[in-house]
Amino acid sequence: MDPIYLDYNATTPIDPQVSEVILPFITHHYGNPSSTHDYGKVASDAVNHARTQVSAMLNCNPGEIIFTSGGTESNNHAIKGIANAYRHRGNHIITSSVEHPAILEVCQWLETQGFRITYLPVDKFGSIDLNKLESVITPETILITIMHANNEVGTVQPIREITQMAHSRNVLVHTDAAQSAGKILVDVQNLGVDLLSLAGHKLYAPKGIGALFVREGISLSKLMHGAGHERGARAGTENVIHITGLGKACEMINDNLDHYSVHMTEMRNALQKGLNINLPNSLFNGHPTEKLPNTLSVSFRGLEADTLLSKLNRIAISAGAACHSDRIEISSVLQAMSVPLDYAMGTLRISTGRYTTASEIDIAIDDITEAVNNEYKVKVSKA
Repeated sequence: MDPIYLDYNATTPIDPQVSEVILPFITHHYGNPSSTHDYGKVASDAVNHARTQVSAMLNCNPGEIIFTSGGTESNNHAIKGIANAYRHRGNHIITSSVEHPAILEVCQWLETQGFRITYLPVDKFGSIDLNKLESVITPETILITIMHANNEVGTVQPIREITQMAHSRNVLVHTDAAQSAGKILVDVQNLGVDLLSLAGHKLYAPKGIGALFVREGISLSKLMHGAGHERGARAGTENVIHITGLGKACEMINDNLDHYSVHMTEMRNALQKGLNINLPNSLFNGHPTEKLPNTLSVSFRGLEADTLLSKLNRIAISAGAACHSDRIEISSVLQAMSVPLDYAMGTLRISTGRYTTASEIDIAIDDITEAVNNEYKVKVSKA
C-alpha cells in the first residue's frame, strides 16, 4: 500500500484531465510549433490555446505570458531580467528572509555582480512589516520580490499593499506564486504586480513547465539566447506536451478554485483540530488567518523531525528540520520566524490537496499522535 500523500506543497500528481489533454501530443501531434506545415500549426495552436488558459486564470492578456521550464526559471528570468534591464536606474533590490532558494540564491548571486540586496525580516507569523519595507526603499530601488505565499508555513503576504507602496515610489514588483496558484485567487490585476511566477507541478500539471507573467510595457532582458521563440522572450523550442498540460490545469483552477480551496481547508482544519486535541502542547506555525488553505506546519517540543518521519511509514510528509549526528539544520524560514530551537527541530510540514480524504486525515492524526507520544515515552525512559 502506498503511503497517504500529504505533501502537496512539494509536488502534486498530474490531474487525470490534464493527462488526457497531454496524451495526443505525446503520441500524434509531435510537430514543432515554429514549423509552417500542418503538423506545426496543430502544435502552435495548442501553445496559443494554453497561453489563453493560463492568462485567463491570472486575469491578464495572453501576450503577457512567457512559458518556462518551471518556477525556478521564471524566478531567475524575472529577477535577473529586471536587474539587467533597469540597472541604469539603480542597483537596489528588496526581498524577504523567507523566500524560496530560487529567489534567495538569485539575489545572493546578484550581490556578486554589484547589486545591493535588502533581506526584510519577518515577524513570528512569517509576515513582513509594511512600515519596515517602506523605510528601506531608496531612489536606487528597482525591484521588490516577495513571495505570494510561503511554501513551509503557508503565510500569505500583503502583495497588493506592497505593490501600491512600490508603484508610488516608481519601483517594480515581482511575486513568486508557485504555492498560491490553485489554492487561493491569483489575479494579477487585483495584486497589481508587474511580474509573477508559476510552477506547473504545484498545480497538478507536469514537472518541467512553468510560466512567467510580465506586464505589458515592462522591459526584461533575456535569460536564454537563441532563436526567437516565445515572441523573442525565451529561446528554445516550446515544450508543447507540458504546455498543453499547464493550460488545462490552469483552466480547471479557473473553473473550480472555490471548490478546491474549500475542500483543502476542511481537510487541513480537521487535521489541525485532531492534533490539537491529541497533542495540546503542539506549536502551529504561520499566520492564524492570512494563510494557504492547505498548509499545516506543526512543531513538537524536544523531538527530532527526521526521527518522527522514520516512524510515519504510512504518511508522506515533509520535515522542517534535519537532525545530524553533529548538528541540527533548521529551515531558514523557521529561523527567520524565530521559532524556538527546541520546537523548530521537531517541525513537520503537512499539506493537503484536492484528492485528500477524511479517512486519510483520520489515519494521519492517529499515526502522528502515536509517533509523538512514543517518542516522548522514549525520552522519559532515557532521562
